[in-house]
Amino acid sequence: MTASSIPADDPNTGAPMTHTSTPAVFAEPTRRVPGRWIAAFAVAWLGVWMAQLAPIQKLLPDQVQAQLHTSYWVDNVVAFGIISGISGVCAIVAYPLTGALSDRTTSRFGRRRPWIAGGAALFAVSLVLLGLQTTMVGIGVFWSLALTGFCVLTAALTATISDQVPVDQRGYVSGWISAPQAIGIILGVSLVTYVFVGALVGYTAMAVLLVLLVLPFLFLPDAVLPPHLRERMTFRGIVEGLWISPREHPDFGWTLLSRVLVNFGNAFGTSLLLYFLEFGLHDKHADDDLLVLILIYMVFVIIASLALGRLSDRLGRRKAFVFVSSALQGVAALLLAFVPELSVAMIAAGLLGLGYGCFLSVDQALATQVLPDPENRGKDLGIMNIATAVPQAMAPLFGAAIVAALGGFVGLFVLSAVFAFAGALAVARVKAVR
Repeated sequence: MTASSIPADDPNTGAPMTHTSTPAVFAEPTRRVPGRWIAAFAVAWLGVWMAQLAPIQKLLPDQVQAQLHTSYWVDNVVAFGIISGISGVCAIVAYPLTGALSDRTTSRFGRRRPWIAGGAALFAVSLVLLGLQTTMVGIGVFWSLALTGFCVLTAALTATISDQVPVDQRGYVSGWISAPQAIGIILGVSLVTYVFVGALVGYTAMAVLLVLLVLPFLFLPDAVLPPHLRERMTFRGIVEGLWISPREHPDFGWTLLSRVLVNFGNAFGTSLLLYFLEFGLHDKHADDDLLVLILIYMVFVIIASLALGRLSDRLGRRKAFVFVSSALQGVAALLLAFVPELSVAMIAAGLLGLGYGCFLSVDQALATQVLPDPENRGKDLGIMNIATAVPQAMAPLFGAAIVAALGGFVGLFVLSAVFAFAGALAVARVKAVR
């Protein structure tokens, strides 16, 4: 079925059904998504981020420490880093594979919705079972399964942006990925610290909230792929599809490289902040002050992601925003490295939130504009998502090794700045998007 055989507008995506050779399901959307769509999208991401970040920030480290029976922070971080690293390998597989499968899904419920539902179910069940584990192996296995569910769910969710959101609205809509992240981290950690206390209760609460908050998005329309348009899928084809030649698609390559560098820089700068306060600044109130830093970071992430994402849409520019936001994160890291004081850390938290909030929303919009093939948006965005998930998973382990090797946090924050500045330079090489 081609666009010439279908009426004027696709009710699912808003894509024009013009007389072109591009099937409507693959066409660029032109109809702006309404407020109810954005609200359901944002609420789904809030559930996703609480379910991922509350375990990473609180539940999982406490669970690991309880099994190791040691208070030496490097041992705890290394063990946590190993578990995160293993789960990061799962992300490398799950993201592009889910994207490729959802690209070819011909369900009457749409291409993305079955994977959103399945990913949420796997994520939620794995979290509950994770709360029951009393061995390091069990913790590693079920956290890896939980992160796999997270990847399946988020790969399909992010693909709906390129499927349904027009280019001039993508910066603002992408901001509703990052704003809920900032809210989710503080809300999730607060809930498992003060309300749902204990591993099993905490994990179960996050699982239930995940399902409840993702559910409304499943009732929104999703374009159906006619079976005769489904591209044949082979194992060899999947493996070959994971390689997108930077020579043939340089803008995709530079955007991917920029995302890897900036996310490593951000993760180096944030993943060990509690230990920096405790052992770098010798802060007697490290837990309370970390909460203050998170709140400052959260406020600036929300402001930047929504306001600057929308401004990027209005100006029709992406690169300048991504460049400046990456550089801001580099400046924040240098402040932490060379002026190790709590008041300066608060300023750095604001700059980091401003930079990363802008980066998350505008870079996501930029990524959707450099995809090589409209028929494989899910798979290509899955590859882009690897560049976000893997640095976050690997950074605690690498960061602990750097701090242990150099005997302090200065080297870690300098490296964070170097990665952020390098990411800014990489995105400057993109040519097809302003």
